[in-house]
Amino acid sequence: MLGSFAGRARPRISPGVRMLRCGVVAFARWDPFRDLIAIQHRIERLAVAGPHGWAPAVDLCETEAAFVLTAELPGLTRDQIDISLLEGRLTIRGRRDARVACEHYHQLERGHGDFARTFSLPPHVDSGAITADLAQGVLTVTVPKRPETEPRRVDVS
Repeated sequence: MLGSFAGRARPRISPGVRMLRCGVVAFARWDPFRDLIAIQHRIERLAVAGPHGWAPAVDLCETEAAFVLTAELPGLTRDQIDISLLEGRLTIRGRRDARVACEHYHQLERGHGDFARTFSLPPHVDSGAITADLAQGVLTVTVPKRPETEPRRVDVS
């Protein structure tokens, strides 16, 4: 009998999926968007299950005199941010706590938890003159360049 599932479990089919039946084999029309949405939902479920890490948006630009890094850190205070320069690598670390304690999030778009961003800088920076300012949720770190030394010409006598 065509389409009979006597003694076997009937296959689960998502609503709205059209089935073509041919003998005992059932074919489902492939919908790549449905698969992508299913993957997105699985990833979202994994994201809310574990610890929440995040990465703030950062711009790094170079001027004639310095490298200027700006990072969006809304809701953070100066005490929650740590900036270090070691071996030409500028690192910004911090932690933003969740504003509302919640057991189960249904939607989570604002990151909270620990973060760390590291940027490689060229060797000609003045690490002793780095300045940082936090204003209206935007951190600005200015790393001045050291004046490049001109090669000295040595006369042969």
